[in-house]
Amino acid sequence: MRAGSTGVIAALHNGYMSSTTSASNVRPAGSKRPIVLVTDAWHPQVNGVVQTWTYMRRELAALGHELLVIHPGGSRGVAAPGEPDVLLSTEPVRHLERSLGDLVPAGLHIATEGPLGWAARALARRRRWGFTTSYHTRFPDYLRKRFGIPAALTTAVLRHFHRDSHAVLVPTDALRGELGAAGFVRTRLWGRGVDGELFRPGARDQLAGLPRPIMLYVGRVAPEKNLEAFLSQDLPGTRVVIGDGPDRPRLQARYPGAVWLGRKRHEQLASYYDAADVFVFPSRTDTFGLVMLEAMACGCPVAAYPEAGPLHVVTPGVSGVLHTDLRQACIGALQLDRRLVRQAALQRSWRTIAQELIAAVVPI
Repeated sequence: MRAGSTGVIAALHNGYMSSTTSASNVRPAGSKRPIVLVTDAWHPQVNGVVQTWTYMRRELAALGHELLVIHPGGSRGVAAPGEPDVLLSTEPVRHLERSLGDLVPAGLHIATEGPLGWAARALARRRRWGFTTSYHTRFPDYLRKRFGIPAALTTAVLRHFHRDSHAVLVPTDALRGELGAAGFVRTRLWGRGVDGELFRPGARDQLAGLPRPIMLYVGRVAPEKNLEAFLSQDLPGTRVVIGDGPDRPRLQARYPGAVWLGRKRHEQLASYYDAADVFVFPSRTDTFGLVMLEAMACGCPVAAYPEAGPLHVVTPGVSGVLHTDLRQACIGALQLDRRLVRQAALQRSWRTIAQELIAAVVPI
């Protein structure tokens, strides 16, 4: 979505935002004002931030609220270092002001701490608008792993970014505790949900022919995802990797015995979750891990480390196994009842998450 958009995208098509339809900020007198979301992460990126806000737009519409999305599409930009699919706007102030025009939104939420996020923060302060933010990504850990930037420095920058937010929305209590200890204020729990209609058990034949048990990973192939901890394990059956990223060439060359399927569309993933025997989540840094919920909704149990994200998502011994030895977690997860795994996932509804968001947004 780098071209063909004027910044605020208005059409939801098959779960994705249209790259050719834009929303005008000129509205008839008396029409309901929209909530504005400013995010540096949007389609065609594939990550938890994008999926979360795609579902939020759908659910808010069902609840009678319009969510207008301002993202880097349609502005001049550059690719993020090591991330060719991530566009960073090089004209964030101009792009934001052009997208908003004279619109005074019902509320403003800033989802990311990139160029557009900083521009939105400055504009809100200048116009005396209250706003909320969310903490989706552990950038201190990511930047330390990738570029050696001290985590304390990044944490200080992020603390400054969020300090004027009326509520910093975080996905787990564990992360909320971490941020509080780091000096973040006004944090508020805001969880995640799962689409139980899209992600559901089926024929389990998508990976037919591969030796079982099938151990599946879905997500970015990047250093912070700790994928090598999974690939290096002595496991029975077949290891399958879906996703792409900067670490894929190195890992694929080092572990040719794994099945590398590359990137898949979001709606295609259900058949792979359904076909797998265990979903492996090796990350130690994710704030949540939507893919775990999606796999569980298909009946696929999770194997993961006992870290903040999995501890919030997985019910140990029911929907997955958490262990400091990832191999033991994988073997143990094979024993779980797939029907109970799905039941555990369905306790989380995107509609409820959207209602929590509405309650958090600060009226302008």
